[in-house]
Amino acid sequence: MRSDARRGPRAGIALKTAALGGMLFLHIPLLIIVLYAFSSEARSFTFPIPGFTTKWFAVAFERQDVRDALGLSLRVAATATAVALVLGTLASAAVWKSRFFGRDAISLLIVLPIALPGIITGIALRSAIAITEIPFSFWTLVIGHATFCIVVVYNNVLARFRRTSGALIEASMDLGANGLQTLRYVILPNIATALLAGGMLAFALSFDEVIVTTFTAGQQSTLPIWMLSQLLRPRDRPVTNVVAVFVIAVTFIPIIAAFYLTRDTHDVSGSQK
Repeated sequence: MRSDARRGPRAGIALKTAALGGMLFLHIPLLIIVLYAFSSEARSFTFPIPGFTTKWFAVAFERQDVRDALGLSLRVAATATAVALVLGTLASAAVWKSRFFGRDAISLLIVLPIALPGIITGIALRSAIAITEIPFSFWTLVIGHATFCIVVVYNNVLARFRRTSGALIEASMDLGANGLQTLRYVILPNIATALLAGGMLAFALSFDEVIVTTFTAGQQSTLPIWMLSQLLRPRDRPVTNVVAVFVIAVTFIPIIAAFYLTRDTHDVSGSQK
């Protein structure tokens, strides 16, 4: 009994230590990038830092190539997210509401693009674009990003649908509401936070995507592709660090917001037990 009592606190300490080690391993590199974005000298990664300045932020956002890459990334992420919200919601509604042969197989095919390695998805998309002779453009980027953005929206909305009682829809129809009224006053309020969370996650994933973008961008340069090209130019490292800090902020905030929006999904009105 005493040995078990001693083993319990020791195991708890070991787990906490391992969790702390994992967190440090993941986040120390990000903190280093943030730290060196404020370095006063153009030489990067010299320790200790000679001084702190914010001048590189002004330098970064005065550069036309940075603004062009940022604008393209924002447009692609916003468009891909909009496409994913529509198609992902419709697909999740069909899988939730309908019973048909091959439903599980279709669900697997929908989530497959995010389960496969990005390079496989990228090669497949590039091959399809080459076969159909579609010129590389803004829309090939949107198509490429939408393949995995749809999965994020689909998973979030389907999880919410499965916690929503079908009796709510039946009650709405029994009370005389038509399809549009049921959608507006019953379905959308129940899945609103799941849609918002899915859209935020999709936007964050699209904004910092590199592998699929490499295969579908052609000569275009999104912000992550711009950063990748800048790694070969040591003189531009401080500017690259500033852009990296911006990418971290743009992706980190939606992910945190999505977490808080979906953490209480069991409390959905009319949820099934």
